[in-house]
Amino acid sequence: MVGVLVRFSRWGRARWVRAVLAGLYVVTLAAAVPRGAGGHGREGSWSSEEARRFWGPTRTDRSADGGDGANGDAVPSAQRITGSARHFDGVPSVGVLFSVGEDMRDHHCTASVVHSPKGNLIITAGHCSVGDDAAFVPGYQAGASKQPYGVWPVDHVFADPRRSDTGEGSDLDFAFATVRPDGRGRQIERVTGANRLVRTPGYVNRVTVIGYPDADDDPADKAIRCTAMTARLEPRRQLRMNCDGFVSGTSGSPWLTHFDEGTRTGDLVGVLGGLNGGGPDGDESARISYSPVNGDEIFALYLDAINDRQPTRD
Repeated sequence: MVGVLVRFSRWGRARWVRAVLAGLYVVTLAAAVPRGAGGHGREGSWSSEEARRFWGPTRTDRSADGGDGANGDAVPSAQRITGSARHFDGVPSVGVLFSVGEDMRDHHCTASVVHSPKGNLIITAGHCSVGDDAAFVPGYQAGASKQPYGVWPVDHVFADPRRSDTGEGSDLDFAFATVRPDGRGRQIERVTGANRLVRTPGYVNRVTVIGYPDADDDPADKAIRCTAMTARLEPRRQLRMNCDGFVSGTSGSPWLTHFDEGTRTGDLVGVLGGLNGGGPDGDESARISYSPVNGDEIFALYLDAINDRQPTRD
């Protein structure tokens, strides 16, 4: 894997040639949302002030490493830093993206449910280029006759038009999408729970990262997870982590702090993406991953998504 294909391979090598590119206000998101919350209906647009009241005050009582500490004895055994991802059964709020009508083994990116007023929002990497024929499968189980949390058609996609694979535009490699209700009229957040979108507190964090490698690169076709410490990817406004296993299909994987093993949710401080589509070229592409920092731009895009308006930027 070399050149740009290495990074695009994180969302499926065979798909990138078919992919299409689908006021600003700082909103700090920090409400503690119980599992299963959501489905808040509302007509009309949300203002920035309403969004501020909805989310609540910023959490300030956590340290820069995510409040978990760097000592492995201070965290659950599942969250100890090992340097390599492991397979597990997944969590309800994280799943795969695939094109409707194709084999679900051909999933091309990872996405996750993020808390929103209507309870219908997912987040992934901007370079995943989610199309109109996409669907989201939370808690994906390979070979299952029925997916445990259903299959959710994507409705609208919201990406920053300034995003690029290199330079400053790579700091904007994130995208939101709304999904349609299920046959019972439920929004996805009521079924899966959701992670909380928050401002990245700094460049050094303990994160739990969950993703789905595609079946070509990882025949197990299962979710993987890794806990790692992050650092800054100089000179970009991006995080980097070292953890083997995040290969094709894992673009869009949520980077979570304060991950709760009981609710299986956490605070989303990034998604796998950024420079070159989420990591370096060459031999270290599967070991080192990147994520844009959650700053003003992602919250402006979040407001576009919850108000169902296409983003325009100067």
